[in-house]
Amino acid sequence: MKSIAESGRQLRESFVERLREHARDVRRLTEGLDDDALERRTVPDQWSVAELTCHLWRVQQLFEERLDAMLASDEPSFESYAPENDPDFSRFVASRRGGEAVAAWLDAREQFARRLDRLTPEEWCRRGRHPTFARFDVEFLIEYMGHHEAHHVYQIFVRRLPLLRKP
Repeated sequence: MKSIAESGRQLRESFVERLREHARDVRRLTEGLDDDALERRTVPDQWSVAELTCHLWRVQQLFEERLDAMLASDEPSFESYAPENDPDFSRFVASRRGGEAVAAWLDAREQFARRLDRLTPEEWCRRGRHPTFARFDVEFLIEYMGHHEAHHVYQIFVRRLPLLRKP
């Protein structure tokens, strides 16, 4: 029978592996697409594959900042995030082409996953506060990130279909 500590470690490892799996999915889904294809909005008024990837990257940056704060102080408070209210998001998307954005996010993802691999059990239990989630810990933060990303990886899957060349 597994100890509680061993079960917790395996659960946290599965959360980090999920983030790595999302990166592998995005790599596979974007392979062979040029910048123009990645930046094309295949659904009117909805983000392109490149914009979705930039959103994943921006949210990862936000979560990294939250992780930093949670590790540095006791129960820091955070506001809800909405990309439409984030002036940095528009600049972020405009600052790089599609393929560059995907490659840079993939690199940033692996660095973030390695950082998570090094967290101690105590660090995974550090807490923060949020208006929607009340008190939450690093473990919840990373699990939430995985669920949030799954939705957007699915959107990338669907939005790339019109971009594929038929033989």
